[in-house]
Parts: sequence; structure tokens; C-alpha cells
Amino acid sequence: MDDVTIARVIHILAVLHWIGGLWLVTFVLLPAVGRMAEPARRLEVFEAIEGRFSVQARVSVVLAGLSGFWMTWRMDAWWRFAEPGYWWMHAMVVLWAIFAVILLIAEPLVLHAWFHRAAASRPEAVYRLVLRAHRVLAAVAAVTVAGAVAGAHGMLF
Repeated sequence: MDDVTIARVIHILAVLHWIGGLWLVTFVLLPAVGRMAEPARRLEVFEAIEGRFSVQARVSVVLAGLSGFWMTWRMDAWWRFAEPGYWWMHAMVVLWAIFAVILLIAEPLVLHAWFHRAAASRPEAVYRLVLRAHRVLAAVAAVTVAGAVAGAHGMLF
């Protein structure tokens, strides 16, 4: 089961990078951009700083998904999805799916262009929307990570 140990290491590092980066963007970068930049320049400043992380986050989300699937398959842990105490398994999959859709599909195909169009006419509203969405996702991620860590160590609730 060395492959499961390797998958677990990859999974934890990928989630650490992805969710840690989400928290950095949400609670450090976005507020700083909101204070520093005039409303019309916020999107430009945000993208200049956050652009590199977005690519890294895509890689981390893919690695988290692949390693999570691998561990579930190799440990034959599918039964956990039928047990209420393992609610965090569902939460991990749902959170992963939301981010996979946002980062791999919606952002490059739709959201990037939409944000630019919307920010041109309503920069303050777009900034508030982005900040609110990040805060909600960060809160959901915190609950999911807390549940997964507790559950992986036998604390099922």
C-alpha cells in the first residue's frame, strides 16, 4: 500500500496549496487590492498578482482529485459514501467539483471575459461579488477540511 501513502502525501500537499492559496487570496490579497487600488483598476491589479496562482491552483485541484479517487479506489472505501458519519467524503467531492468547474471550465471559458466586461461598468459591484464568493468558498473549505481531518482520525459526527 505504498501507493496509497504516496497518494495521501500528494493529496494533502495539493489541498494545502489549493485551500491555503484560497485563504491567502480571500483574506489577504482581495482586501489589500480593495484598499490600494481605485475601483476601476482593482481587476487589473488582482489579476496581475493572482494570475500565477490560478495556474498553480488548477494543478493542485487536479492532483487532489486524482489522488483522492486513487485512495478511495485502492482502499475500496466507496462504502463510506453510504455512511452519514462520513459526510466529509461528500463534502470533499462537492468542494472539489465546484473548484474543478470554476478553475478548469468556467473561468477560462466564461468568467474571465464576463468579469472584464462587468468590471468596466460596475467595478465596485464586481469586486464585492468576487470577495463574497471567495469568502463563501473559504468557509465551506474550512468546514470540509476540519471534517475530513477529524473524520480521518476517527472522529465521526
